[in-house]
Amino acid sequence: MPKREQLVSELQNEKDYGIFLAIQVGGVPNELQLLIETAQYDEEAQGLRPRNQYIIRALGVHEHRVSVGVFARLSFMDEHPLLYHHNTAKVEVYFEGKPEDVNELVLDITQAHASTFGPLRHLVADINRGKPLVDLLNSGGGMLGEMPKPVAERMARVFAHHHLKPTLIEDDEFETQDEHGRSRLMKLLAIDDSYVVALDFSVEQMGKGSP
Repeated sequence: MPKREQLVSELQNEKDYGIFLAIQVGGVPNELQLLIETAQYDEEAQGLRPRNQYIIRALGVHEHRVSVGVFARLSFMDEHPLLYHHNTAKVEVYFEGKPEDVNELVLDITQAHASTFGPLRHLVADINRGKPLVDLLNSGGGMLGEMPKPVAERMARVFAHHHLKPTLIEDDEFETQDEHGRSRLMKLLAIDDSYVVALDFSVEQMGKGSP
């Protein structure tokens, strides 16, 4: 069994746990190495019984937020809202018109963003910070902000719901491949609330381990 699949399989059951032991800089630029141990909960001993240790190499790291310790879930993903900022085109979102209830519009914009990203991304990073949001929305028109395409499309629906005219201008230079035909698309490693966004991941087992 490939080591990535083996690692994931050892964290599938209710009594399976992982221990994020350490993270260190790798031997090439933008490489991180994560040391992971798998374990099973032993009811008789009331503790964790170690199984195997792995090193995950994250290659071409663009973003990470990690904390070491015991975790329950680990997964490798090609699609996730955290990847929107890396894998989809940026879109400028404009609007025309004044809302009947600006506070309700602010709430809907905030909820649309939060329901997409949860606590992992903040609205302030994607919207126009030239003036307070309420003042901007009451101004009769302007640029709400620049954001990933899936989020921009949600904002357009919010504006339409409030009878404002949305306009989306997409970055036409966005490419999913580089000049050599290699993918630019990022992948995600999620470990409970920790995550690493990178071009690719490799998994190796350390030592013989237990069956």
